[in-house]
Amino acid sequence: MVDEKEQLYGKVTEDMDFFKKILSKVPGFGGYIERQKRRDSDKLIREYIFDQFRELEGRVSRLQKDFISQGEIAYVDDLEATAIKLRTFADRIKTAARGYSGLFDAVNVNEAELTRLYEYDATMLDFVDQVNHAIDNVESSVGSEGLPAAIRNLETKAEDCIKAFDDREAVILGLEG
Repeated sequence: MVDEKEQLYGKVTEDMDFFKKILSKVPGFGGYIERQKRRDSDKLIREYIFDQFRELEGRVSRLQKDFISQGEIAYVDDLEATAIKLRTFADRIKTAARGYSGLFDAVNVNEAELTRLYEYDATMLDFVDQVNHAIDNVESSVGSEGLPAAIRNLETKAEDCIKAFDDREAVILGLEG
């Protein structure tokens, strides 16, 4: 998943025109350009994660419909709770302030903090695969005794996504030591 993040960041940096390249040599302006590239990169990453999680939420909604049609009504509410968590996570990703703006505008960020933010971004990208796998597990567990555990695992993955985003925001706001 880190490769996808690097590709998105590369896409942003490729778009820098000659004017910006020249001005990046002016003292102080290079930092502005770099901050802007980070914001643009962050926006692309968050849009990708949002799109992926909306698709995953759609899979869970389709599972609910399948459960209803197959008579597995008892699990529909559990899946709805998970769908809400996935939707909440996706919406928070989508509506978060554009790229570290508060962090880079008002405070000097050190490399360790920046590295931690990128690690959180990579973690959120990894959650796409983890949640997708958990949904696969629910689908393959339909009709078996393992279905309740598969649904609990999916819900836990959704909760982990929200916690990772909370942790990332704590770094940005300087609430984490």
